[in-house]
Amino acid sequence: MLKNSSILITGGTGSFGHSFVPLTLKKFNPKRLVIFSRDEMKQWEMEKQYKNDERVRFFIGDVRDKNRLHRALHNVDFVVHAAATKIVPTAEYNPFECVKTNINGAMNLIDACIDQKVKRVVALSTDKASSPVNFYGATKLASDKLFIASNSSYALGHNTCFSVVRYGNVMGSRGSIIPLFITLRDHGELPITDKRMTRFMISLDQGVKLVWKAFEDMKGGEIYIKKIPSMKVVEIAKVIAPKAKHKIIGIRPGEKLHEQMISSDDSYSTYEYTNYYKILPQINEWGRDRSRIKNGKKVPEGFSYTSDNNLDWMSKSQLQLWIKLNKKNLGKI
Repeated sequence: MLKNSSILITGGTGSFGHSFVPLTLKKFNPKRLVIFSRDEMKQWEMEKQYKNDERVRFFIGDVRDKNRLHRALHNVDFVVHAAATKIVPTAEYNPFECVKTNINGAMNLIDACIDQKVKRVVALSTDKASSPVNFYGATKLASDKLFIASNSSYALGHNTCFSVVRYGNVMGSRGSIIPLFITLRDHGELPITDKRMTRFMISLDQGVKLVWKAFEDMKGGEIYIKKIPSMKVVEIAKVIAPKAKHKIIGIRPGEKLHEQMISSDDSYSTYEYTNYYKILPQINEWGRDRSRIKNGKKVPEGFSYTSDNNLDWMSKSQLQLWIKLNKKNLGKI
Protein backbone atom coordinates (compact mmCIF):
# COMPACT_ATOMS: atom_id res chain seq x y z
CA MET A 1 0.00 0.00 0.00
CA LEU A 2 2.75 2.48 0.91
CA LYS A 3 4.84 1.61 -2.13
CA ASN A 4 5.47 4.57 -4.44
CA SER A 5 3.27 6.77 -2.24
CA SER A 6 3.76 10.13 -0.54
CA ILE A 7 3.98 9.88 3.27
CA LEU A 8 4.24 12.58 5.95
CA ILE A 9 5.13 12.03 9.60
CA THR A 10 4.52 14.74 12.18
CA GLY A 11 7.07 14.89 14.97
CA GLY A 12 9.27 12.94 12.59
CA THR A 13 12.58 13.77 14.29
CA GLY A 14 11.56 11.93 17.48
CA SER A 15 12.32 8.37 18.55
CA PHE A 16 9.57 6.85 16.42
CA GLY A 17 10.55 8.82 13.31
CA HIS A 18 14.17 7.69 13.55
CA SER A 19 12.97 4.10 13.17
CA PHE A 20 9.97 4.64 10.91
CA VAL A 21 11.85 6.56 8.21
CA PRO A 22 14.67 4.11 7.39
CA LEU A 23 12.50 1.01 7.77
CA THR A 24 9.75 2.44 5.55
CA LEU A 25 12.21 3.63 2.91
CA LYS A 26 13.73 0.17 2.75
CA LYS A 27 10.53 -1.88 2.76
CA PHE A 28 8.17 0.24 0.64
CA ASN A 29 10.35 2.63 -1.38
CA PRO A 30 7.86 5.53 -1.17
CA LYS A 31 8.00 8.28 -3.73
CA ARG A 32 8.30 10.92 -1.01
CA LEU A 33 8.65 10.82 2.77
CA VAL A 34 8.20 14.16 4.55
CA ILE A 35 9.54 14.74 8.06
CA PHE A 36 7.41 17.50 9.61
CA SER A 37 8.61 18.93 12.93
CA ARG A 38 9.35 22.21 14.68
CA ASP A 39 12.92 21.65 15.91
CA GLU A 40 15.32 22.89 13.24
CA MET A 41 18.41 21.48 15.00
CA LYS A 42 16.93 17.97 15.13
CA GLN A 43 16.00 18.27 11.47
CA TRP A 44 19.50 19.48 10.59
CA GLU A 45 21.07 16.52 12.39
CA MET A 46 18.65 14.01 10.87
CA GLU A 47 19.01 15.46 7.38
CA LYS A 48 22.69 14.49 7.37
CA GLN A 49 21.64 10.84 7.28
CA TYR A 50 19.56 11.33 4.12
CA LYS A 51 21.41 14.05 2.22
CA ASN A 52 21.74 11.84 -0.86
CA ASP A 53 18.20 10.45 -0.75
CA GLU A 54 15.83 12.52 -2.88
CA ARG A 55 12.82 10.70 -1.43
CA VAL A 56 13.27 12.30 1.99
CA ARG A 57 12.08 15.87 2.55
CA PHE A 58 12.21 18.05 5.66
CA PHE A 59 9.50 20.54 6.50
CA ILE A 60 9.75 22.92 9.47
CA GLY A 61 6.33 23.41 11.05
CA ASP A 62 4.16 23.00 14.12
CA VAL A 63 0.90 21.05 14.38
CA ARG A 64 -0.47 24.11 16.17
CA ASP A 65 -0.23 25.97 12.84
CA LYS A 66 -3.09 24.76 10.63
CA ASN A 67 -1.99 26.79 7.60
CA ARG A 68 1.48 25.28 7.68
CA LEU A 69 0.00 21.79 7.92
CA HIS A 70 -2.25 22.52 4.96
CA ARG A 71 0.78 23.47 2.88
CA ALA A 72 2.88 20.51 4.00
CA LEU A 73 0.11 18.00 3.23
CA HIS A 74 -0.25 18.94 -0.42
CA ASN A 75 -0.30 15.73 -2.50
CA VAL A 76 0.34 13.53 0.56
CA ASP A 77 -1.31 10.10 0.57
CA PHE A 78 -0.60 8.81 4.09
CA VAL A 79 0.10 10.49 7.43
CA VAL A 80 1.61 9.22 10.67
CA HIS A 81 0.88 11.56 13.57
CA ALA A 82 3.70 11.22 16.11
CA ALA A 83 3.95 14.84 17.31
CA ALA A 84 2.99 15.30 20.97
CA THR A 85 3.86 16.91 24.28
CA LYS A 86 4.47 13.66 26.12
CA ILE A 87 6.60 14.12 29.24
CA VAL A 88 4.20 13.64 32.16
CA PRO A 89 5.61 16.32 34.53
CA THR A 90 5.93 18.79 31.64
CA ALA A 91 2.24 18.33 30.83
CA GLU A 92 1.23 18.76 34.47
CA TYR A 93 3.11 22.05 34.82
CA ASN A 94 2.26 23.35 31.34
CA PRO A 95 -1.32 22.15 30.78
CA PHE A 96 -2.35 24.89 28.33
CA GLU A 97 0.66 24.12 26.13
CA CYS A 98 -0.11 20.41 26.26
CA VAL A 99 -3.67 21.06 25.10
CA LYS A 100 -2.44 23.26 22.25
CA THR A 101 -0.25 20.48 20.86
CA ASN A 102 -2.08 17.26 21.76
CA ILE A 103 -5.69 18.37 21.27
CA ASN A 104 -5.67 21.52 19.14
CA GLY A 105 -2.86 20.06 17.06
CA ALA A 106 -4.90 16.91 16.45
CA MET A 107 -7.86 19.02 15.34
CA ASN A 108 -5.66 21.01 12.97
CA LEU A 109 -4.19 17.87 11.45
CA ILE A 110 -7.60 16.26 10.98
CA ASP A 111 -8.99 19.31 9.19
CA ALA A 112 -5.89 19.73 7.02
CA CYS A 113 -5.86 16.04 6.05
CA ILE A 114 -9.51 16.19 5.03
CA ASP A 115 -8.99 19.40 3.07
CA GLN A 116 -5.98 17.94 1.24
CA LYS A 117 -7.76 14.62 0.59
CA VAL A 118 -5.21 12.47 2.42
CA LYS A 119 -6.16 8.80 2.11
CA ARG A 120 -5.28 7.36 5.51
CA VAL A 121 -4.02 8.73 8.82
CA VAL A 122 -2.60 6.73 11.74
CA ALA A 123 -2.17 8.57 15.04
CA LEU A 124 0.18 7.30 17.74
CA SER A 125 -1.38 6.96 21.17
CA THR A 126 -0.13 5.78 24.56
CA ASP A 127 -1.04 3.43 27.38
CA LYS A 128 -1.64 6.58 29.44
CA ALA A 129 -4.74 7.32 27.33
CA SER A 130 -6.43 4.22 28.75
CA SER A 131 -8.16 5.19 32.03
CA PRO A 132 -5.93 8.29 32.30
CA VAL A 133 -4.68 9.49 35.67
CA ASN A 134 -2.43 12.29 34.44
CA PHE A 135 -2.96 15.32 32.22
CA TYR A 136 -0.90 13.96 29.35
CA GLY A 137 -3.03 10.82 29.26
CA ALA A 138 -6.23 12.88 29.36
CA THR A 139 -5.13 14.93 26.34
CA LYS A 140 -4.17 11.81 24.42
CA LEU A 141 -7.53 10.21 25.20
CA ALA A 142 -9.20 13.33 23.80
CA SER A 143 -6.92 13.15 20.76
CA ASP A 144 -7.80 9.48 20.18
CA LYS A 145 -11.50 10.30 20.36
CA LEU A 146 -11.06 13.12 17.85
CA PHE A 147 -9.36 10.89 15.30
CA ILE A 148 -11.95 8.14 15.75
CA ALA A 149 -14.99 10.42 15.52
CA SER A 150 -13.60 12.31 12.52
CA ASN A 151 -14.28 9.33 10.28
CA SER A 152 -17.95 10.32 10.38
CA SER A 153 -18.12 13.86 11.75
CA TYR A 154 -18.28 15.34 8.28
CA ALA A 155 -21.05 12.98 7.13
CA LEU A 156 -20.38 12.08 3.49
CA GLY A 157 -18.13 15.06 2.90
CA HIS A 158 -14.75 13.28 2.85
CA ASN A 159 -13.00 9.94 2.27
CA THR A 160 -10.08 10.28 4.67
CA CYS A 161 -9.74 7.34 7.09
CA PHE A 162 -8.40 7.86 10.62
CA SER A 163 -7.19 5.18 13.04
CA VAL A 164 -4.99 4.95 16.13
CA VAL A 165 -2.18 2.68 17.35
CA ARG A 166 -1.49 2.44 21.08
CA TYR A 167 1.62 1.29 22.90
CA GLY A 168 3.54 2.10 26.06
CA ASN A 169 7.07 3.26 26.79
CA VAL A 170 9.46 2.19 24.06
CA MET A 171 12.49 0.12 25.09
CA GLY A 172 15.68 2.15 24.99
CA SER A 173 14.11 5.43 23.86
CA ARG A 174 15.43 8.68 25.28
CA GLY A 175 14.29 9.22 28.88
CA SER A 176 13.07 5.64 29.33
CA ILE A 177 14.04 3.31 32.15
CA ILE A 178 16.69 1.15 30.43
CA PRO A 179 19.10 3.99 29.45
CA LEU A 180 18.41 5.64 32.83
CA PHE A 181 19.49 2.54 34.73
CA ILE A 182 22.54 2.15 32.49
CA THR A 183 23.73 5.68 33.31
CA LEU A 184 23.28 5.00 37.04
CA ARG A 185 24.57 1.44 37.34
CA ASP A 186 28.10 2.47 38.36
CA HIS A 187 26.68 4.43 41.32
CA GLY A 188 25.90 1.22 43.16
CA GLU A 189 22.24 2.15 43.68
CA LEU A 190 19.20 2.34 41.40
CA PRO A 191 15.95 4.21 42.14
CA ILE A 192 12.88 1.95 42.12
CA THR A 193 9.46 3.55 42.43
CA ASP A 194 7.71 0.40 43.67
CA LYS A 195 8.80 -3.25 43.86
CA ARG A 196 5.48 -4.34 42.34
CA MET A 197 5.70 -2.05 39.29
CA THR A 198 5.47 -3.66 35.83
CA ARG A 199 5.87 -2.29 32.34
CA PHE A 200 5.14 -3.45 28.79
CA MET A 201 8.24 -4.00 26.66
CA ILE A 202 8.01 -2.90 23.03
CA SER A 203 10.77 -2.03 20.59
CA LEU A 204 10.65 0.81 18.07
CA ASP A 205 10.70 -1.72 15.22
CA GLN A 206 7.58 -3.38 16.64
CA GLY A 207 5.89 0.02 16.91
CA VAL A 208 6.68 0.76 13.26
CA LYS A 209 5.33 -2.58 12.10
CA LEU A 210 2.11 -1.97 14.02
CA VAL A 211 1.64 1.29 12.10
CA TRP A 212 2.21 -0.54 8.83
CA LYS A 213 -0.41 -3.11 9.88
CA ALA A 214 -2.88 -0.36 10.70
CA PHE A 215 -2.45 1.26 7.28
CA GLU A 216 -3.05 -2.09 5.62
CA ASP A 217 -6.03 -3.18 7.74
CA MET A 218 -7.91 -0.02 8.71
CA LYS A 219 -11.41 0.93 7.66
CA GLY A 220 -11.44 3.93 9.99
CA GLY A 221 -11.95 4.33 13.74
CA GLU A 222 -9.95 1.36 15.01
CA ILE A 223 -7.43 1.42 17.86
CA TYR A 224 -4.66 -1.17 17.37
CA ILE A 225 -2.73 -2.62 20.33
CA LYS A 226 0.14 -5.02 19.73
CA LYS A 227 0.58 -8.06 21.96
CA ILE A 228 3.90 -7.54 23.75
CA PRO A 229 5.63 -8.98 26.83
CA SER A 230 5.78 -7.43 30.29
CA MET A 231 8.56 -7.20 32.82
CA LYS A 232 8.90 -6.14 36.44
CA VAL A 233 10.94 -2.97 36.92
CA VAL A 234 13.04 -4.68 39.60
CA GLU A 235 13.91 -7.43 37.09
CA ILE A 236 15.02 -4.81 34.57
CA ALA A 237 17.25 -3.29 37.26
CA LYS A 238 18.77 -6.70 38.08
CA VAL A 239 19.64 -7.30 34.42
CA ILE A 240 21.36 -3.94 34.00
CA ALA A 241 23.11 -3.73 37.40
CA PRO A 242 23.04 -7.12 39.19
CA LYS A 243 25.09 -5.88 42.15
CA ALA A 244 23.40 -2.51 42.65
CA LYS A 245 21.17 -1.82 45.63
CA HIS A 246 17.59 -0.68 45.11
CA LYS A 247 16.31 2.52 46.68
CA ILE A 248 12.50 2.65 46.86
CA ILE A 249 11.46 6.22 46.04
CA GLY A 250 7.69 5.82 45.69
CA ILE A 251 5.35 6.28 42.74
CA ARG A 252 5.68 9.72 41.17
CA PRO A 253 2.69 12.02 40.57
CA GLY A 254 0.65 10.87 37.58
CA GLU A 255 2.40 7.49 37.41
CA LYS A 256 0.63 4.12 37.37
CA LEU A 257 1.77 0.97 39.13
CA HIS A 258 0.96 -1.03 35.98
CA GLU A 259 0.48 0.07 32.39
CA GLN A 260 -2.93 -0.42 30.78
CA MET A 261 -3.61 -0.68 27.07
CA ILE A 262 -7.23 -1.88 27.13
CA SER A 263 -9.67 -1.13 29.93
CA SER A 264 -12.54 -3.39 30.96
CA ASP A 265 -14.93 -0.73 29.63
CA ASP A 266 -13.40 -1.23 26.17
CA SER A 267 -13.98 -4.99 26.29
CA TYR A 268 -17.46 -4.68 24.80
CA SER A 269 -15.99 -3.79 21.40
CA THR A 270 -12.49 -5.29 21.54
CA TYR A 271 -11.39 -8.15 19.30
CA GLU A 272 -8.36 -10.40 19.48
CA TYR A 273 -6.09 -11.39 16.60
CA THR A 274 -2.91 -13.45 16.37
CA ASN A 275 -0.47 -10.67 17.22
CA TYR A 276 -2.64 -7.74 18.29
CA TYR A 277 -5.95 -6.49 19.66
CA LYS A 278 -8.33 -4.06 18.00
CA ILE A 279 -10.72 -1.75 19.85
CA LEU A 280 -13.60 -0.80 17.59
CA PRO A 281 -15.58 2.40 18.14
CA GLN A 282 -19.03 2.01 19.58
CA ILE A 283 -20.40 4.96 17.59
CA ASN A 284 -22.39 4.25 14.43
CA GLU A 285 -22.53 0.52 15.27
CA TRP A 286 -18.91 0.20 14.05
CA GLY A 287 -18.22 -2.17 16.92
CA ARG A 288 -20.40 -4.72 15.10
CA ASP A 289 -19.15 -3.98 11.58
CA ARG A 290 -17.90 -7.21 10.00
CA SER A 291 -15.63 -5.30 7.61
CA ARG A 292 -13.81 -3.92 10.66
CA ILE A 293 -13.99 -7.10 12.76
CA LYS A 294 -12.84 -9.40 9.95
CA ASN A 295 -11.49 -12.61 11.55
CA GLY A 296 -11.24 -11.19 15.06
CA LYS A 297 -12.40 -13.04 18.15
CA LYS A 298 -14.43 -11.07 20.70
CA VAL A 299 -12.69 -10.79 24.07
CA PRO A 300 -14.66 -11.74 27.20
CA GLU A 301 -16.73 -9.05 28.89
CA GLY A 302 -14.62 -7.34 31.55
CA PHE A 303 -11.34 -8.18 29.78
CA SER A 304 -8.48 -5.76 30.32
CA TYR A 305 -4.93 -5.75 28.97
CA THR A 306 -2.47 -4.54 31.58
CA SER A 307 1.22 -5.13 32.19
CA ASP A 308 0.53 -7.14 35.35
CA ASN A 309 -2.18 -9.47 33.97
CA ASN A 310 -0.22 -10.20 30.80
CA LEU A 311 0.30 -13.83 29.78
CA ASP A 312 3.59 -13.02 28.05
CA TRP A 313 6.64 -12.08 30.14
CA MET A 314 10.12 -11.12 28.96
CA SER A 315 12.92 -13.16 30.55
CA LYS A 316 16.17 -11.72 31.85
CA SER A 317 18.11 -13.46 29.07
CA GLN A 318 15.81 -11.97 26.42
CA LEU A 319 16.37 -8.47 27.80
CA GLN A 320 20.12 -9.05 28.02
CA LEU A 321 20.20 -10.07 24.36
CA TRP A 322 18.12 -7.06 23.32
CA ILE A 323 20.43 -4.65 25.20
CA LYS A 324 23.48 -6.28 23.58
CA LEU A 325 22.01 -5.88 20.09
CA ASN A 326 20.86 -2.28 20.65
CA LYS A 327 23.63 -0.97 22.89
CA LYS A 328 24.82 1.74 20.49
CA ASN A 329 21.46 3.49 20.21
CA LEU A 330 20.19 3.31 23.80
CA GLY A 331 18.85 6.68 24.91
CA LYS A 332 20.06 8.53 21.81
CA ILE A 333 16.67 8.99 20.14
